[in-house]
Amino acid sequence: LETQHANEINREDVAFVERLADRAAVAIKNARLYEEIHAANKAKSEFVSLVAHELRVPMTSIKGYTDLMNSGMAGPLSDMQKEFLTVIQRNLERMSSLIRDLSDINRIESGRMKFEFQDFALQTIVDDVLGSLRERIEARNQTLIVEMAEGLTAVHADPTRIAQVFANLVSNAHKYTPDGGQIVVRVKQGERVTAVTVQDNGIGISEEDQAQLFTQFFRSEDQLVREQQGWGLGLSIVRKMVEAQNGEISFESELGRGSTFTFTIPLANIEV
Repeated sequence: LETQHANEINREDVAFVERLADRAAVAIKNARLYEEIHAANKAKSEFVSLVAHELRVPMTSIKGYTDLMNSGMAGPLSDMQKEFLTVIQRNLERMSSLIRDLSDINRIESGRMKFEFQDFALQTIVDDVLGSLRERIEARNQTLIVEMAEGLTAVHADPTRIAQVFANLVSNAHKYTPDGGQIVVRVKQGERVTAVTVQDNGIGISEEDQAQLFTQFFRSEDQLVREQQGWGLGLSIVRKMVEAQNGEISFESELGRGSTFTFTIPLANIEV
């Protein structure tokens, strides 16, 4: 702080400049932290992309050869060999699921996931997804109830991504509901959105776990949850996909009594 005239700088001037300098220092520090975080996120994104690619290539080869062996091309298989191949294929599917989830998270967080927004009938998506899961649900004697409101207006989103969200929620309800349990799907239309609800009477979620439910890689310590395969990425992806399409997701749950998840989709021709 300088001046050409004597006694023109008083204590108030000095105090003001000191406060200004302190704020400037904080701003510079925050800017540097932001740059470091941005660089770390970029490095993480590149690493995840690399890992997903490096895993996908050998897995494709392994799957191809196991399919050939199952087809009998390498000769007849004993019952034990068939059982071994089944274990290999089951674990390949688990790894494929992990790679898909990692890729989805990576693309969403880096802003590289493309959403093909369009107007479409939600009932078609509901019917297709439930049709693909119905056999698994019936195999465990679970009851599937669908309550679809009549005269639904078209919604505006990416139908492929909405199907992914819906399939994830129904699959979770199926996995965490015991044999003979019940899964209810409700679709209702409001003034600006259509709400899709998936309710089950399964194992439910503790209050402690609810606080972390949408956290990446979070899995409950509950033994009933641990019995099911998973990586703790599904619900994190679901929330990010719903919010990226101008929707919202919420849930209610009580341990031992089941869970209810609801997500919304904007109606067609509604500004968001």
